[in-house]
Amino acid sequence: MKVLVINAGSSSLKYQLIDMDTESVLAKGNCERIGMEKGIFSHKTFDGREIKTTPEMKNHTDAFRLVTEALMDRENGVITKLSEISAIGHRVAQGGAIFNKSLLVNEDVIKGIESLIPLAPLHNGPELDGIRACREVFGPKVPQCVVFDTSFHSTMPRKAYMYAIPYEYYEKYNIRRYGFHGTSHRYVSKHCAHLMHQPLEDIKMITCHLGNGSSIAAINDGRVLDTSMGLTPLDGFMMGTRCGSLDPSVVTFIMEKEGLTPEQMDEILNKKSGLLGISGISSDDRDITKAEIEGNDRAILAHEMLVYQIIKQIGAYAAAMNGVDCIVFTAGLGENQAHLRYSICRGLKYLGLKINPEINDQMRSGREGKISTYDSKVDVYVITTNEELVIARDTKEIVEKLVYASADDATVVDLEDI
Repeated sequence: MKVLVINAGSSSLKYQLIDMDTESVLAKGNCERIGMEKGIFSHKTFDGREIKTTPEMKNHTDAFRLVTEALMDRENGVITKLSEISAIGHRVAQGGAIFNKSLLVNEDVIKGIESLIPLAPLHNGPELDGIRACREVFGPKVPQCVVFDTSFHSTMPRKAYMYAIPYEYYEKYNIRRYGFHGTSHRYVSKHCAHLMHQPLEDIKMITCHLGNGSSIAAINDGRVLDTSMGLTPLDGFMMGTRCGSLDPSVVTFIMEKEGLTPEQMDEILNKKSGLLGISGISSDDRDITKAEIEGNDRAILAHEMLVYQIIKQIGAYAAAMNGVDCIVFTAGLGENQAHLRYSICRGLKYLGLKINPEINDQMRSGREGKISTYDSKVDVYVITTNEELVIARDTKEIVEKLVYASADDATVVDLEDI
């Protein structure tokens, strides 16, 4: 079975074609600047063949047609006909309180995703565009599945996901903590348990997804107890351009003093804060690191704040779980920035945590493994996340159950069973 995995944004469409017999990536690529002049299309096959063009893509349907053409290209393609693609899996950011597992796409699912657009306007809308465009290009008979970023966090207890605001706002608007990056936290937690040769249910684990967008999750008894992102991805600790948690009065104070609209304030908190806002240099940690080495005081402060906030978050989750057995670092920064991992772990010595600096320095560019010492009381791992594989696996499982149900002459397939 070949599964096409889609991650659609407002002006982008990332994809991977995965052969599920071997779980190997046959091809992957990205459509950028959709709806803008001079789009950017890049496609790369497993054996290194590449296509790079600057076509006009008016919408996601145009982007999908480019993807299908590249996949079947005579010189650079990996399939000969579209029917070789058995199913399509989509990442959807916000499943809200409606969806707590991956599902086959039908009209009810589409309506549910659409109803959650107010909770994730930058994500759910474009992801729906991707689903509809995919149906237009591939036809309605090719099964599509959705995997929600929030579903892994749906095990959180009420005491963790509720906010201390009037309860009526939860009842009326479902305002609560949902968490994000769940597909990544799910993959690395299960993979780490595999590397430790222990059931995930027996491990108190803290997973740190550190990138331009970052979140940390506390996993106890195989279930998420808590996670740092909240109603939106803005919550938690500081990120590339996001502020993370702050006193709510800061928001109203700045709005009043600067005469800002809610939209303008949202722009500041989401796109002008974090590492960029503090350093004044960049949201890219590589630029901050370079400036820090050169002695830039604000770059130094930005890194000090980031490390301090992450240490506090890990400490809080260790307390919430009454201990921690393992900490995992993943995503762009977590996988590649050895200095960041070292600084964080140095602040966790009170847990009995020790890392091997030499091994830590080696963990980058896809290398993964244990970086803690043999006598460390907490195991520490660097693991390369693979959200696309999780989406492909879920899609394969759903479709195979659908086929099995059809083979049994079931006239109606209950989505709750799928």
